[in-house]
Amino acid sequence: MKYEFNFGWFIGGLFIVIASVVFLRFHRQIADNMGSGIADYEKYRLYGLISIGVGFICMTNIAPLLLGIVLDMLFKGSNK
Repeated sequence: MKYEFNFGWFIGGLFIVIASVVFLRFHRQIADNMGSGIADYEKYRLYGLISIGVGFICMTNIAPLLLGIVLDMLFKGSNK
Protein backbone atom coordinates (compact mmCIF):
# COMPACT_ATOMS: atom_id res chain seq x y z
CA MET A 1 0.00 0.00 0.00
CA LYS A 2 1.47 3.32 -1.02
CA TYR A 3 0.98 6.72 0.59
CA GLU A 4 -1.39 9.19 -1.07
CA PHE A 5 -2.34 12.61 0.27
CA ASN A 6 -6.08 13.19 0.52
CA PHE A 7 -7.74 16.51 1.32
CA GLY A 8 -10.75 14.77 2.91
CA TRP A 9 -8.52 13.09 5.50
CA PHE A 10 -6.65 16.37 6.00
CA ILE A 11 -9.80 18.38 6.70
CA GLY A 12 -11.24 15.65 8.93
CA GLY A 13 -7.98 15.45 10.89
CA LEU A 14 -7.89 19.24 11.18
CA PHE A 15 -11.38 19.22 12.71
CA ILE A 16 -10.29 16.52 15.15
CA VAL A 17 -7.24 18.57 16.16
CA ILE A 18 -9.31 21.75 16.60
CA ALA A 19 -11.93 19.94 18.71
CA SER A 20 -9.16 18.32 20.76
CA VAL A 21 -7.44 21.64 21.42
CA VAL A 22 -10.74 23.15 22.57
CA PHE A 23 -11.30 20.09 24.77
CA LEU A 24 -7.78 20.41 26.17
CA ARG A 25 -8.28 24.12 26.85
CA PHE A 26 -11.40 23.45 28.93
CA HIS A 27 -10.50 20.03 30.35
CA ARG A 28 -10.85 21.20 33.96
CA GLN A 29 -14.37 22.49 33.50
CA ILE A 30 -15.31 19.32 31.60
CA ALA A 31 -13.80 17.13 34.35
CA ASP A 32 -15.68 19.11 37.01
CA ASN A 33 -19.01 18.70 35.22
CA MET A 34 -18.68 15.20 33.77
CA GLY A 35 -16.12 13.45 35.97
CA SER A 36 -14.95 13.38 39.55
CA GLY A 37 -13.40 16.83 39.51
CA ILE A 38 -9.76 17.21 40.53
CA ALA A 39 -9.21 13.44 40.53
CA ASP A 40 -9.90 13.31 36.77
CA TYR A 41 -7.93 16.38 35.55
CA GLU A 42 -4.90 14.41 34.39
CA LYS A 43 -7.01 11.68 32.77
CA TYR A 44 -9.02 14.21 30.76
CA ARG A 45 -5.85 16.03 29.72
CA LEU A 46 -4.37 12.69 28.57
CA TYR A 47 -7.50 11.99 26.51
CA GLY A 48 -7.12 15.42 24.87
CA LEU A 49 -3.46 14.82 24.04
CA ILE A 50 -4.20 11.37 22.61
CA SER A 51 -6.95 12.79 20.42
CA ILE A 52 -4.58 15.49 19.13
CA GLY A 53 -2.17 12.72 18.12
CA VAL A 54 -4.99 10.83 16.38
CA GLY A 55 -5.92 14.05 14.57
CA PHE A 56 -2.36 14.49 13.30
CA ILE A 57 -2.31 10.87 12.12
CA CYS A 58 -5.56 11.51 10.24
CA MET A 59 -4.28 14.79 8.80
CA THR A 60 -1.28 13.09 7.26
CA ASN A 61 -3.43 10.19 6.00
CA ILE A 62 -1.33 7.62 7.84
CA ALA A 63 -4.36 5.90 9.41
CA PRO A 64 -5.20 3.75 6.34
CA LEU A 65 -1.52 2.91 5.94
CA LEU A 66 -1.26 1.77 9.57
CA LEU A 67 -4.51 -0.15 9.24
CA GLY A 68 -3.17 -1.90 6.15
CA ILE A 69 0.01 -2.90 8.00
CA VAL A 70 -2.00 -4.32 10.91
CA LEU A 71 -4.32 -6.23 8.56
CA ASP A 72 -1.31 -7.61 6.68
CA MET A 73 0.15 -8.86 9.94
CA LEU A 74 -3.17 -10.40 11.02
CA PHE A 75 -4.11 -12.03 7.74
CA LYS A 76 -0.60 -12.72 6.40
CA GLY A 77 -0.90 -10.47 3.35
CA SER A 78 -4.14 -11.95 2.02
CA ASN A 79 -5.90 -8.57 1.75
CA LYS A 80 -4.02 -7.34 -1.35
